[in-house]
Amino acid sequence: MRAVVQNDKNGFRVGVAGLLAVAALVSGCAGPDGSAARPAAGQQPHRNAAADAHAALVAAAKRWGLNAVPLRPPAPPTQKPRITARDGFEVDGQVEDELPPVFTTVPTKQKVVFLTIDDGSEKDPAFLRMMSDLRIPYTAFLSNYLVKDDYGYFRKMQAEGHTLNNHTLTHPYLPGLTYEEQKHEICGMQEIMKREFGRAPTVFRPPYGNYNGDTLRAARTCGIKYAPIWDEEVFVDHWEYREWDRGLHPGDIVLTHFRGRSDWDGTMVDDMRRFLNKVTREGYAVARLEDYL
Repeated sequence: MRAVVQNDKNGFRVGVAGLLAVAALVSGCAGPDGSAARPAAGQQPHRNAAADAHAALVAAAKRWGLNAVPLRPPAPPTQKPRITARDGFEVDGQVEDELPPVFTTVPTKQKVVFLTIDDGSEKDPAFLRMMSDLRIPYTAFLSNYLVKDDYGYFRKMQAEGHTLNNHTLTHPYLPGLTYEEQKHEICGMQEIMKREFGRAPTVFRPPYGNYNGDTLRAARTCGIKYAPIWDEEVFVDHWEYREWDRGLHPGDIVLTHFRGRSDWDGTMVDDMRRFLNKVTREGYAVARLEDYL
């Protein structure tokens, strides 16, 4: 059976719209004579909710050392794109057996990318605060042997609206296992996800991006519908690319890991700063992967 192997403070800018939004916070509505209107005694000054939200993002971006305010993603599509296996990433029986597709990019023309974070080793509270302050969506793919010491950390991110998905029990090289062993790794993690986080996910990422037909058949049996891997990977000090042009594309899935100074020359916050600075500079917003599936 064929195995498919995939290896894994600068100057701050705020656009004109951002400056106008912030200015709206300090400028009142003009009165009939052109003077600034003042609220009646006992009334609170009128505030614009959108301007307040933008001002909070400006402050958060400065606080976390970003070069610019991250762009806001568009509304989720009302009609979801059709997800199929990437060419060359299929296995025998892919279509006939309705196996979960392995893909690296979501078909869309919108300038969005999807942030996915694997494993669960590093549990940095500053990362949670940063992503909450900046309102950046992401998807976590969890392996039980790394998260079982602190399920509560991941419940916190789940409570913020981030999705927790399956990355097996022990993060093995799946094509080296039998079908039953692979099924145990995937279905076993499904059971833990349901017990600890309230639901068994329908999205699964094979460790290292390695899989074969048995992997996808076992995943389907365990209730998995999609098996996304990635098109780019970001580290605390560099990026790696799958495509020859070494660039971002609409709908690309970006991988990083829950890592800290014990593995990298930096923190999760440093990693996210590199990620967000690049995607924002290139005109991309970070969208929620599950909104497109």
